[in-house]
Amino acid sequence: MNPSATQSTTGTATDPQEARWQRFRDNRNAALATPHGWLTLTSLHWLPDTPSSLDGVPGQWWTDGTTAWLRAAEEDGLRTLNDDGADSSAGPDGGRRAGSVVGTVSARLADEESLDWVGFGGPDGTRVVVELAVRGGRYAIRTRDDASPVYTGFQGVPVFDYRPELVVTARFEPYPEPRAVPIATANPLVESVHHSVGEVVFTLPGSDTEYRLQAEEEKLGALTITFHDASNGDTTDEWRKVSTARPRPDGTVVVDFNRAINYPSAFTDFGTCPAPVPGNSLPVRLEAGERKAR
Repeated sequence: MNPSATQSTTGTATDPQEARWQRFRDNRNAALATPHGWLTLTSLHWLPDTPSSLDGVPGQWWTDGTTAWLRAAEEDGLRTLNDDGADSSAGPDGGRRAGSVVGTVSARLADEESLDWVGFGGPDGTRVVVELAVRGGRYAIRTRDDASPVYTGFQGVPVFDYRPELVVTARFEPYPEPRAVPIATANPLVESVHHSVGEVVFTLPGSDTEYRLQAEEEKLGALTITFHDASNGDTTDEWRKVSTARPRPDGTVVVDFNRAINYPSAFTDFGTCPAPVPGNSLPVRLEAGERKAR
């Protein structure tokens, strides 16, 4: 995959605001086109409670509920990648030789954590990265294969034309305390929690209807809004998200729906991306930002 092959729009706009959006689009496509990124996901397996072979992955895998275990032989071609962030060690009947997984190794993660644990395939043994993850209190592995056709054929996310009228000024109404709201995810077996810090309140062009969408707080006070709209499942994915800068001192915040982006689950069947909180739905076709990707 050559990231330079993705669509580039920089330099085609005369309006400064649209030019900034075009740079945002170029950066977004380049970020997606990274090796072992979201476009390379090719499988997800929930770990069984006894040593088992899993489709498309060498070795035997299992969990006792608190720890994930992997048993492999030299001929399996599995190589260790990175132990950062996990309690990982050789098991009692084996260890690591020259980067290879030989015998039994283990790793322990907290809920919502992930670890690029081992790799296999390709000239250097790392074409496929096996990601260990805990989602909804359960251990799983996902494969990230740089030979995935979704990745190798990526030419940029399709988008709607820029619509300056959908850069709206809203007001942010913070809650006295954050609220933990249970939500669904792209995987029916995984539930999650949305940490709502307040509501973004706005109107759309041509209407006096006031909409309220709950938001989560990101780094430096920025906000992220995950939402449905009436175009979902037709011209757009099942849901999208849009991020804003930190609200101004007067409580106003600019929401640029041209920067609405898809979650990874729009590109792969193996994501566990968070769905919107109940009520974060717009009864209008918000055709701005990223389109349906497949």
